[in-house]
Amino acid sequence: MNTAIRRETKATEITSQTGRFQWLQTVADEAHPGGETLQLDPRSSAAERWAAVSRAHDISEGELTRLIASRFDLPVADFRRSDPRALRLVPEKVARRFGIVPLREDDRTLTVATSDPGNLEIEEAVRFASGRQPRFEVAGPGEILAVIESGYTPGRVIESLLDGLDTTRADGVRVVDSHGPEAVDTHDVESGPVIKLTNLILRNAVKDGASDVHLEPSGQGGVVRFRTDGVLRPQMKMPVQALARVVSRIKIMANLDITDRLRPQDGRARVQVDDRVYDMRVSTVPTRESEKAVIRLLDPHATKCLTDLALPAGELGRVRQLLGNRHGIVLVTGPTGSGKTTTIYAGITELANGEINIMSVEDPVEYDIPGVTQIQVEPKQGVTFASALRAILRQDPDVIFVGEIRDQETAQMAVQAAMTGHLVLATLHTNDATGVIPRLVDIGLDAASIAATLRGALAQRLVRKVCSYCVARVDGNLTVEETKLTAAYGCEPKVRAVGCNQCGQTGYRGRLAVAEVLVSSVKLEELILQGAGTAQMEQAAAASGMRSMLEVALEKASRGETTLAEVERVLGEARDDSSSSGSAAAHVLIVDDDPINRLVVRNLLRKNGYRVSEASDGQGALDELRKANDFAAVVTDLAMPGMGGEQLLERLKGSMSTAGIPVVVLTGSEDKGAEARLIDQGADDYIEKPVDPTRFLARVKATLRRAGA
Repeated sequence: MNTAIRRETKATEITSQTGRFQWLQTVADEAHPGGETLQLDPRSSAAERWAAVSRAHDISEGELTRLIASRFDLPVADFRRSDPRALRLVPEKVARRFGIVPLREDDRTLTVATSDPGNLEIEEAVRFASGRQPRFEVAGPGEILAVIESGYTPGRVIESLLDGLDTTRADGVRVVDSHGPEAVDTHDVESGPVIKLTNLILRNAVKDGASDVHLEPSGQGGVVRFRTDGVLRPQMKMPVQALARVVSRIKIMANLDITDRLRPQDGRARVQVDDRVYDMRVSTVPTRESEKAVIRLLDPHATKCLTDLALPAGELGRVRQLLGNRHGIVLVTGPTGSGKTTTIYAGITELANGEINIMSVEDPVEYDIPGVTQIQVEPKQGVTFASALRAILRQDPDVIFVGEIRDQETAQMAVQAAMTGHLVLATLHTNDATGVIPRLVDIGLDAASIAATLRGALAQRLVRKVCSYCVARVDGNLTVEETKLTAAYGCEPKVRAVGCNQCGQTGYRGRLAVAEVLVSSVKLEELILQGAGTAQMEQAAAASGMRSMLEVALEKASRGETTLAEVERVLGEARDDSSSSGSAAAHVLIVDDDPINRLVVRNLLRKNGYRVSEASDGQGALDELRKANDFAAVVTDLAMPGMGGEQLLERLKGSMSTAGIPVVVLTGSEDKGAEARLIDQGADDYIEKPVDPTRFLARVKATLRRAGA
């Protein structure tokens, strides 16, 4: 006997014995005998009958639900597994009349929650309305009514959300220069509650200084998150159906098609919030549950000068040196959200003195800069980065800003412009400043063109500033985590993030740029032409004065402007204990008289989870070894003034306390017999310079593995 026939038989049996409306009393009596005898009024609602039976037997609605489900051999309804799309198969009028909620559907069946499984009329109504065979699960009438209210009439849910919010300023948001959204049939998303809730979300985002607003559906409901100071924070939860109305309202504001929910869309709008105008960049994508929307909020009048970026004096001077070039290419690089556009706009603002012709091609134009001709990329109209660059070159520009170099054609046009007397500023996606060189090669430029035109590159990240209202001084009392970070970075934190109402309990408010600035040199041009590795180019850049982003960030931490935890979050150099080969991060001693070599090896090891100490010669290494007894390996140069690597190796292997420490020797010597001699003296490995990062790390890891470190 299948489930439907068994349920119908059970329902007929129960109702024939007890009457159409008395079966509820009977089910409760069987499990809890001795309760008050009731005569249920046939005219009463299901909710009233359930409430009366629950009171008479002193049981909850949830317990009564389980009893009924067991009596009818049906499952208890699980609303967490419901699919909002199933609601469309049963009209709201039918759902309210019979007290049912569609939960899930497939090609043949529709699963429905009901509080009256003995009512055979429901089965016929569901089959007629949906064209599918119903399957029933049991739920209390109160729970069913709440789901009907939220599922079929999300406007009421939005009103209930607004009841707990301060809506006095919701009218302070309005669309500026909207292009005809009223021509679209938007009744359900232009109702008062939807507009008011959307306005409140936008206004709160502006108030919190959010750069992005994320409207995200999920199986458990919708969530609104703000990206503030580079970190996403949850702001509000609501039913998916209510979130869909807010997304539709946003789409109307951005002049998008609200009837098309199956394709990604991009649009823009301009809104006024409390007498200040903001640009909105809107992006929507379809998801399994609904649409997700991301809004980027831009203040078109918030352009900054270079002095506003709080760059250290050395880096600021190098940036201005790059902008002082009359021709060539200057690149600003970093991941999305690292402040590239803000930095390059700040540089352009300083250049725009009215005496030179500055033109840009961008996608999108994020800020309006007085005195600069800005061109928006429009592929549908044939305006691409490359085509716009060709047109710009006929406009006699002095400075050209290319929003992003994405392909070979754009890169070659930029090189052509740089070689014909123009300064080209552009952004690129790489991890660091020297990374622009292999990236340009990957795009398709030849080494000669790169060497001839590249004037320099700036790579940056943004770290959060500690909140001035709640910041706490460390004063030497370090937590366990701060102790680990101090050991990893060799820098003791000065302040600790606490959290207060001013910073949203995060401990941070505002952000600082940390940048490394590469300035091209004759040596670097030679290395580019030779196709040298990244490590050699990093050495050349450091030799010409470039400090790494990590060094700049640690300087800010040492001044109390940010924390080591924030440096770790953004730059990710230190690793958890589990990332090293043992229970704690392996401690490596670097011995080299060349500070540039030490810098390169130190950064390479730290990026891969090692703790690092340094010494400039063999005697300094012995001093470091006396201070600490946890060194897992020594990486030493061979030729050094004073005590060299060979003598250091002899001392280490001749002492019981240090004989077990593995030693890796680095050398640029052309002595062919050196490797065999050093290995015979106890060296664990021998690596020739220049260091290849991948090969070097593999050899160090293998050495530690063999030593059991």
